[in-house]
Amino acid sequence: MTLKVYLSGEIHTDWREQIVEASKGLDVSFNAPVTDHGASDDCGVNILGAEDQKYWHDHKGAMVNAIRTRKGIQDADVVVVRFGDKYKQWNAAFDAGFAAALGKSLIVVHGADHQHALKEVDAAALAVTEDPLKVAEILRYVLTGQLPG
Repeated sequence: MTLKVYLSGEIHTDWREQIVEASKGLDVSFNAPVTDHGASDDCGVNILGAEDQKYWHDHKGAMVNAIRTRKGIQDADVVVVRFGDKYKQWNAAFDAGFAAALGKSLIVVHGADHQHALKEVDAAALAVTEDPLKVAEILRYVLTGQLPG
C-alpha cells in the first residue's frame, strides 16, 4: 500500500526533512507547499503582474498557492499539519480544516503551548504529537504494522 502524504504548515524549521528522512524505506510519497517564503509570497505578482496595494499582492499569491495546496490535500491519503512556535499559522489551520472536511486522515504536530488554541483542530485529527519523528512512526505502523523500537 502506497501512502500519499501532504506536509502542510510551518516553514521555518526542518520538520519536513526529519519526517522524510525517518520514513526512508517506506512506501510513502510526500508533497508540500512551496516552502521558499519569498517565492510563495511573490508568485502571484511575478507571474500575473505587479500590484500597487499589498492586499492585492498577497491576494494574487494566495490564489496561485491555493492551486498547489488544494491539489496536494485532495490527492493525499494523510495530511500532516505542523503549527510552529514563532508565528500564528492561520493558513495551517485552514489546511487542517480543509483536510478534515474532505475526510482525510489528519495528523497534527504542535507544542504544548498551542494545545488550548488548537483544541478544535486536535479534535478533528486522528493523531496529535509534539514530535515530527512520531509522524514517521505512525506512517511505519500504518504501512507495516510494526511498533517502534
